[in-house]
Amino acid sequence: MHRFKNRSVLGAACILLSLIICFGIAPLLNRAAGDTTQIIRITKDVAKGSVIQSEQVESVEVGKLHLPGAVLKTTEAVVGQFATVDLKTGDYLLPSKLSAVPLDAYLNRLDGHKQAMSVTIKSLAAGLSGKLQPGDIVTLIASDYGEMRTTTMPPELQYVEVLAVTASSGLDAQTGNNGSTKDDDEDNELPSTLTLLVQPQQAQLLADLENKAKLHTSLVYRGDPATAKAFTDKQDAYFTAQQKKGEANE
Repeated sequence: MHRFKNRSVLGAACILLSLIICFGIAPLLNRAAGDTTQIIRITKDVAKGSVIQSEQVESVEVGKLHLPGAVLKTTEAVVGQFATVDLKTGDYLLPSKLSAVPLDAYLNRLDGHKQAMSVTIKSLAAGLSGKLQPGDIVTLIASDYGEMRTTTMPPELQYVEVLAVTASSGLDAQTGNNGSTKDDDEDNELPSTLTLLVQPQQAQLLADLENKAKLHTSLVYRGDPATAKAFTDKQDAYFTAQQKKGEANE
């Protein structure tokens, strides 16, 4: 009799639990699955580097469930932007897939005096934990350099401007705080190279250090372009002084 009573209680509890799931939790799940939002979707393939036109996108209503939090929802945020990857019909858009400026626009700044040169980031720490951004002024430090395995901070590389931070895929790495959420972290790539604006003497030194040392970057300044230029002007002044000293010794 006692065993029968226990089974009855257990059966009643199971029935009660199933009712709670049926009439309590299930409607909440259905409601969440039924929630919708407007997003922007690609209607025609867009090649990497191309400007996105209004006829290449559409606004559609989709379910919110499993949708990345940073997905773009207005045409104003998309049209006129440059695609950083090849976009296919049906793709929705995240900020990491777009750029407000042409890809490699920094290369247009080269005037024959300075050069663009890339160096490898050999570890996460060496590249400031992935936090470097274009426009930053950095100091390059070489460790394990030469036969004596010394660490040196060459005066030729005290103030260097970062032109680009690139991932192993060849795309601009998503660095720093770019407003990404946990949902779209998978679209972020850690940097593997830095492209720097350098003079020919700096390029020669960097090529040597790339092969014979481990390069580390130290952030000097980030912010106002005029202040950043003041740092690179100091670096240029160093080379001017070295040139004058060489001429005086001749």
